Amino acid sequence: MKKWILILKFLSVIILFLIVSTLFAFISFHITSFLYSWLGKYPQGFWQQLYTVIGVFVLFGCTVTVTFLFGAKRQRNYWETIVDALRRIAKGDFSVKLDLKSGEGDQFGQLISGINDMAIELGEMEKMRQEFISNVSHEIQSPLTSINGFAKALKNIDLPDEKRHHYLEIIEMESKRLSKISDNLLKLTSLESQHHPFEPKQYRLDKQLRNVVLSCEPRWLDKNIEMDIELGNITIVADEDLMNQVWMNLLSNSIKFTPNGGTIRIRIAPKNDTVTISIIDTGIGMTEGDQQHIFERFFKADQSRAMSNGGSGLGLSIVKKIIDMHNGSISVQSKLGEQTTFLTTMPLEQGEPYHK
Repeated sequence: MKKWILILKFLSVIILFLIVSTLFAFISFHITSFLYSWLGKYPQGFWQQLYTVIGVFVLFGCTVTVTFLFGAKRQRNYWETIVDALRRIAKGDFSVKLDLKSGEGDQFGQLISGINDMAIELGEMEKMRQEFISNVSHEIQSPLTSINGFAKALKNIDLPDEKRHHYLEIIEMESKRLSKISDNLLKLTSLESQHHPFEPKQYRLDKQLRNVVLSCEPRWLDKNIEMDIELGNITIVADEDLMNQVWMNLLSNSIKFTPNGGTIRIRIAPKNDTVTISIIDTGIGMTEGDQQHIFERFFKADQSRAMSNGGSGLGLSIVKKIIDMHNGSISVQSKLGEQTTFLTTMPLEQGEPYHK
């Protein structure tokens, strides 16, 4: 197929050359005839043909020169515009959009399209960076303000011992909250660096889940929550330490938002080469809008309730990142005021970690 395409292109070039040559010969013949008439001299035979051929070459040379100069100027304008756009991008101006006329299939078209796409992606990254800094500043500022305020209140020598003890407890709680935010930020940064240790090994998933439930026992017993667990023997290949944090975060989240006397159910459902883990609670639930953003950094479905529980909005982001690294998936299904279900699907065998 390619051979025939090349042959057709070659024939097209020859035909075009013949047409142009014929046109130039026609123009040259009439120009030389006009000059002969104007000069009053008419060369014969060989010389008349020679002058006509020379005229053809002159016309051809002029056409090539004009075409080259026009193309060089057009190309120079292209490069100047592209270089200027790259300089603006380098200085942080991601609103650049090149609107140069060029075919999408040629090299210039691909280059222009690539620069426009790069500017858009860098603009999105810059927006995310600014939002991240704003969120971090807000999360850190809140506990710092509380610590500063209650520390000043403690300077009052007439403060009753009961209030003094209460203020100290608040300062301790806010300090722990700051420490948790810092730890989660470092964890998330490490996971996204693509250099975080990833050591998959074979282990019993059902045993891991039971151990996580036991480690959280004081908290769910304190709220009189019923733990309904049905776990079959399942062996997977994954990073045990990272997955342990996933289950701790998900279960802690369910305990936190499940009222006293509620129920948390944990199920394992293997299917082909994957396994789905369901953590279902009879908690406060969330709206459909909140479900779309629940895995975003610093997102809190209920700001006031999350604040009272010391949440930073980073736990589920860490969960999502770890699951992504394992080439798995996680989703949420919830009804406001009724229940929330986190569905985590993991491959039984583990390949290379996925980063995005």
